[in-house]
Amino acid sequence: MKRGFSQQIAPYVEIELANAKRANLAGNTQQEFAYLERAHVVGQESTYWHVKVHILMLVWAARNRSIREALGQVFRIVGAATKTAFGLVPPGNTGGANVSPFKKMPIAPDLADLIQKAKSGV
Repeated sequence: MKRGFSQQIAPYVEIELANAKRANLAGNTQQEFAYLERAHVVGQESTYWHVKVHILMLVWAARNRSIREALGQVFRIVGAATKTAFGLVPPGNTGGANVSPFKKMPIAPDLADLIQKAKSGV
């Protein structure tokens, strides 16, 4: 039985989330958010991972008292929950409130490789 994209991409998203957690424990909030952005790019074609990463970005915003980021994440959570299943995601978008939620962005080669591996079932 072939596993779906969400299952195939899970290990790669989880690596980025573990890196984000380590950065948080080290007190490096900017690096933590950078890892959350990487997790977003990798998992954004999966409704589960897309929503989860935006929730973690919202938690980051609350912990860091960023009202702008928190408001942006609430909007993005709704969009991720309702649009991802229909393929309405801009590839490469990093998911933070500092970029338009509709903007396509280049995907880092290492992340593009992971996404392709997950899609091909390798």
